[in-house]
Amino acid sequence: MPDSARSSQVGWVLTKEAFANFLGCLDPNPERAGEKYEALREALVKFLDWRGALFPDELVDETFNRVARKLDEGETIRDVPTYCHGVARLVFLQSLEHPGNKRVELEDLPPIAIPEPEPEPDLNDARRKCLNRCLSQLPAENRELITAYYRKEKRQKIDHRVLLAEKLGITLNALRSRAQRIRDKLERCIMRCGKDHNFRPT
Repeated sequence: MPDSARSSQVGWVLTKEAFANFLGCLDPNPERAGEKYEALREALVKFLDWRGALFPDELVDETFNRVARKLDEGETIRDVPTYCHGVARLVFLQSLEHPGNKRVELEDLPPIAIPEPEPEPDLNDARRKCLNRCLSQLPAENRELITAYYRKEKRQKIDHRVLLAEKLGITLNALRSRAQRIRDKLERCIMRCGKDHNFRPT
């Protein structure tokens, strides 16, 4: 959850009951509710990505948390998907006020946070090409963050990540969350590329 929006959730935590209530407002049938939830999530991610959000998945999580909280507190929302779009737009605008979500923060980082990707020594040419291709397809900010995040070894890695989080103006947990989301996308890309080159990424 973005730090700029976290304050709205102080004193309230999304429970299984609150989430079930949220899904029930999308559709009383559990199976259809799940399908509508996934469709709505995908639509909101695309909406926020189009508006330039660096981490649209996190903003969608915050959007759903806010709407679920409204419903949990007894507020009646006639059209939940439309309401979610309005909340997502607000969450996006609020996220721009936080330095950790501003593009300039990554651009202003010293070279320590923008290293060249170092392929693993056991990668063959096909794997290396897939890794480099998938890295090149990431937005510059995400590529810089993920290569910086996995730099260093053992204890140095921990210290380096603390420093990186401080420079981005976010918590270490928020940094971990961002890095994991970027890594997941990168791994999916490498898997697709691996199928084209007939190898299983390790």
